[in-house]
Amino acid sequence: MAKGSNVAVSAPAVRVEMGWRRGAGIPDADASALLLVSGKVRSDADFVFYNQPAHASGAVRHEGKRTDGGAATDTLHVDLARVEREVEKVILAASADGGAFGQVPGLYIRLLDAADGTELARFDSTDATVETAFVLGELYRRQGTWKFRAVGQGYDSGLAGLATDYGIVVDEPRHTAPTTPAGTPPAPHTAPATAPVRRSKVTLTKAAPTVSLAKQGGTSGALRVNLNWQTRTQPRGLFGGARARAAQGAVDLDLCALYELSDGRKGVVQALGNAFGSVHRPPYIHLDGDDRSGSVVTGENLTINLDHRHDFRRILVFVTIYEGARSFADLHATVTLRPLNGAPIDFSLDECTVPSTVCALALITREGGDLTVQREARYLVPDRGVSPQRTVDRAYGWGMNWTPGRK
Repeated sequence: MAKGSNVAVSAPAVRVEMGWRRGAGIPDADASALLLVSGKVRSDADFVFYNQPAHASGAVRHEGKRTDGGAATDTLHVDLARVEREVEKVILAASADGGAFGQVPGLYIRLLDAADGTELARFDSTDATVETAFVLGELYRRQGTWKFRAVGQGYDSGLAGLATDYGIVVDEPRHTAPTTPAGTPPAPHTAPATAPVRRSKVTLTKAAPTVSLAKQGGTSGALRVNLNWQTRTQPRGLFGGARARAAQGAVDLDLCALYELSDGRKGVVQALGNAFGSVHRPPYIHLDGDDRSGSVVTGENLTINLDHRHDFRRILVFVTIYEGARSFADLHATVTLRPLNGAPIDFSLDECTVPSTVCALALITREGGDLTVQREARYLVPDRGVSPQRTVDRAYGWGMNWTPGRK
């Protein structure tokens, strides 16, 4: 299967096999599952992994690892007939132990009929880099049936980061060493009670439009920018009676970034023209792919390498409608900027009241050694024959030359 594609699942129960090649220096990996209602778990009990191997409903269980020569697998069992009615989606994830998934060769996920072992779907993940946790796939309900989607979305914050993203409260122990007088044996150490770590979100408003990444703790590592959306039928009369083109998934939004580096180089990172950028080379910004579903799990994702923040002069994060709608209205699109360290910063595109196909969302500028995020929320309406990219370029004086592109 290709990343982002989906297939119907007719089997009442499936075995989910995650596999990879073993070898010296290759990190170990672990499979896990999250049961979601409205995009979040209801409680920590909806997280199935090696330390909590079975869901209370009996619908999902972790069956453990097997090795065979140079191959390894970790397996989950999902009884779709027993998944509670309110559960809309089962996330199928993996976490790496001792390294990143860029060091794990041959990573794949297979969906098998639990009754006879027939392979129903397979997705091979080939583009991992610094990620330490991965959503490889998802089982989701659609019009009374179950479907499987190949996802391939990574996190560089490990299993804890992935779990936190879906509503799990992660306890992080305080690492303190007891002190004793010289020559005195230390007393038995009792782990202190720890409060759950809850990172509050930052919402930029017209009254408070800017935030310092340094003050939020976002001074290194990766800044992940996620776009997701959904399609709902527009009411009659909106923008001349326009309606959403089709059922959910027909609308295709693109997450993009204009950049200007400290040495004066300028460019764009976007799916159009396959300008996906790079994390470890200029422009130090990377788009992980072109998602066309708007899934809350996948969407589209930019990674900005904050270890090279001194190489940035300014970055403009913007969103375009590639096809399927004539406005952001009623698409319920959201963008989240999530530093490796620090609170996530949320943006909503629900404020659109004009027939706009391009939104300048956030301007990130360097001031000394700090990056400041400024809320823009500018819904631009391109002139006839003018592309969304050229429109946002003119509005911000980027001064680039544009040619038609395809994807």
